[in-house]
Amino acid sequence: MWAGEHFFGASYLKKIIGGRAAETRTDEERNRDRAIKKRLHGERSWFKQGIRSYQQKEFEIILLLSRKYSVHLLCGVMGVNRSGYYGWKHRQIHKPGWIVRRENNIELVRGVHIDHPSHGYVWIAAYLKQSLGVILSDQYVYRCCRFSGIKSQSRRIQTRKIREEKVISPNRINGRWETTRPYEVVVSDMTCFYHKGTLYELTLYVDTFNNEILSYRLSSRRGDRMTYFDGIKDVIQRIKKEQTSQVTVLHTDQGAVYSSRSFNELLSQYNIIHSMSRAGTPTDNPIIESLNGWMKEEMFLDFQLRKADDINVFIKRYMHWFNNERPAYSLKYKTPVQYRMERGFY
Repeated sequence: MWAGEHFFGASYLKKIIGGRAAETRTDEERNRDRAIKKRLHGERSWFKQGIRSYQQKEFEIILLLSRKYSVHLLCGVMGVNRSGYYGWKHRQIHKPGWIVRRENNIELVRGVHIDHPSHGYVWIAAYLKQSLGVILSDQYVYRCCRFSGIKSQSRRIQTRKIREEKVISPNRINGRWETTRPYEVVVSDMTCFYHKGTLYELTLYVDTFNNEILSYRLSSRRGDRMTYFDGIKDVIQRIKKEQTSQVTVLHTDQGAVYSSRSFNELLSQYNIIHSMSRAGTPTDNPIIESLNGWMKEEMFLDFQLRKADDINVFIKRYMHWFNNERPAYSLKYKTPVQYRMERGFY
């Protein structure tokens, strides 16, 4: 059976061949349909909907049946203008410039999504501007993503109910994260991930002024205390290098190492005040908690951590990319180092 017969049915095609279908339409009905179609706003819609979608389908049906029947007969049956049909057919071959530009932009967006599938349309727009110098509005990139079926692959993590505070060291931040200089508030936490059957613990120290990773330590030994101590020593060395006498606040959770006497004695020697979240309340330390989630999403989805041969080299390269090349929403899509230097801190 011919494809057209399968789509429309044999009885309908017999009416077309006999011309009776066109005769059954009165002049009033033809004029009414033409008046409705004149109110169409062209074909610039991103997503086909309403009457415009039906007109598109009519043209496609005529194109399909034109292999066997005349266009004049088919346009009369469908109640469309031949000039409109031929104009639509011409535009399918000779695409207008705006369609070509849209297709090129969609390919750019798709390319960034393939490399960084953990991010959404706002981050993609900022990344295109930062890396390629292509300026596209957030809403335009959103339409490109929706048109192409692009969605962020990151997980949606549910927050836990806030618990009562168990005071070991008081929460000196208490939600006040506004800072005016580097090393004013530093946050720290440890996160875990598996790589080729081995559990790794990654300890981070992050400056809340620009979300820059000041120090990190990676260990395959579960509960390795030295990652915490080596990391804070790196932070202390950076503070010494700045030769600043101002107080630094270190905010952490109530983990075993952070709560230990040796760790807190080390802090007291270098003008660092310890602040701690309430027990079991990650929302008290949102900056480092959110970064932990984003970093693991990027490492596994964007940079293919599972395929990495040398985990230490991989982490080192990623940390450099994070500080020097990754635009961040909280920094108005500047990189951490770029944000710090633009504010006069070198």
